[in-house]
Amino acid sequence: MSHRTQDVGQLPASYRHNRPLLSGVSQAEARQPGKAPHFSVNWVVGTADVEVIDATTGRRSCGRSSRLCKHRLSARWVRLYGKLSTRIPRHGDTPSMYCEAKLGARTYQAVKQQLCKAFQKAGLGTWVRKPPEQDQFLL
Repeated sequence: MSHRTQDVGQLPASYRHNRPLLSGVSQAEARQPGKAPHFSVNWVVGTADVEVIDATTGRRSCGRSSRLCKHRLSARWVRLYGKLSTRIPRHGDTPSMYCEAKLGARTYQAVKQQLCKAFQKAGLGTWVRKPPEQDQFLL
């Protein structure tokens, strides 16, 4: 995929076009999605616990949300952003909803547009959009 988006163009300094070296399929037998596990596992450096997520619900076995879900990650971002001494505090500086924060990331939005245009130019189709209500939650 990364080689088919060669025309992504010049990106801002904080972004880069990753081109991972991927080998071909090591088995001649095709992947059978029905055999995929119904769970995923994640861990964080510096913690002893492993988080097992039910792939059908996106939640842990105890019913709590994952530490990797959008809501928990964005809550951490808001806490960190509030601690930055280099930012210029303004009224309404910190967005109250996730969708506002995402739209407010202007450089990210511009780079995403560049990538979408590169996909279309390469004949890879259009960016699949999620339902907007998925991003409409309070931070």
